[in-house]
Amino acid sequence: MSTSPSLRIFGFPVDIRPGFVMLLALFAFVNQGEVGLWLAGCVGVFTLIHELGHAFAARATGAKASIALDFMAGYASFVPTRPLKRWERAGISVAGPAVQIGLGVALLSAMGVNPLDFDQVHRTAPALAVWWAGPIIGLVNLIPILPLDGGNIVMAGLDAIIPGRARTVMLYFSIAATATGLVWFATSGRSFTSFFFVFPLLTQLQMLQHRKTQAGLDQHGTWQHWAASAERDAWTTGKPGAFPPGMNLSPWYKAAELARRGRLDDAASLLTNDFAVVQPPNWMPPDDASDAELRALVGLLPQPLPIGNAYSEYVLASVLTRLGDFEQAGRYAADLYRRSPGSMPAVVVAQCAAALHDEELAVQWLRAAFSVGTNLPGLAEAIDTRREFSNLRGRPDVMQLRHTLAAAS
Repeated sequence: MSTSPSLRIFGFPVDIRPGFVMLLALFAFVNQGEVGLWLAGCVGVFTLIHELGHAFAARATGAKASIALDFMAGYASFVPTRPLKRWERAGISVAGPAVQIGLGVALLSAMGVNPLDFDQVHRTAPALAVWWAGPIIGLVNLIPILPLDGGNIVMAGLDAIIPGRARTVMLYFSIAATATGLVWFATSGRSFTSFFFVFPLLTQLQMLQHRKTQAGLDQHGTWQHWAASAERDAWTTGKPGAFPPGMNLSPWYKAAELARRGRLDDAASLLTNDFAVVQPPNWMPPDDASDAELRALVGLLPQPLPIGNAYSEYVLASVLTRLGDFEQAGRYAADLYRRSPGSMPAVVVAQCAAALHDEELAVQWLRAAFSVGTNLPGLAEAIDTRREFSNLRGRPDVMQLRHTLAAAS
């Protein structure tokens, strides 16, 4: 869990998270005695120095940098103030391990220890701790896999060869390499060493999922458009599209699938049970279903119509409106509005009133939708696009309301 920065060092916000303290405690526990205490202290100091190296390099390019220290990792995040060249990005990645290795070697030399002499390194606990926390971990960070600095350095060079695809290639390579290392150490009897491959592998998989999510957002523009596209594919092709994380097929489509297989009771139960769901909605309305499919599904619902989940009720009210059952849709949406006031239920009541040629009542409900203010962009779009409001758009009071909505957006 992210917290506010604990302190500032050289002007950089530094956020020390509980996971980092746990990591240092783990080093002290696994390496009990004097070595453990020295190693925990040196890992803490050299990790901070490593991230400061990144931060100073980023600052040299004009970027704003901050540091977070967490379990198994430190992060130096930076926000460029201009587009950075590939060599600048590579330089920022190199700076961290370079400072860590250089300072570690200098400190060992000052202690009279040759970092290349294994016997000298192991002679005292301070020397061993500095050797591990400085040069060794710094060199490990240069292994060419993500999210290590070595992976970022290689990725910057690879981007010059395959621009736009370097990150994806490096991610798949990193996952394959890390998984291979995990399996090799686990099967060779070094189960504890294999543990240190788990965290980078999980991080790589998260990075890959984020990459796919960003690609979906780049293609569809917004989370809602992405989910709506996947739902549309299900209704129009019979094969659902790829949904954004956390979103799923609508219960209407799932019920339609059951109904097609003759399982009408299961379809009715699935639709009805959705009204008892208390979690936030994770599906889009069945806008691309045919009227015949929607009419058949509505016919499976009990009377009086089920209530409970406000979103499910709104979708049902919208479906009834689409099917032309304006009397029932208006009463159902008005009841929803009384129990859970919202702009969009009020819009549905206004639609039904307008369809039944009661323009004054329709305008009153549009004003009610505005006064609640839970979805003013949705209200503006409804006035502009829903066919029931076509005769209202020229009214001065509706035009004034639309102007107010435009000014508020």
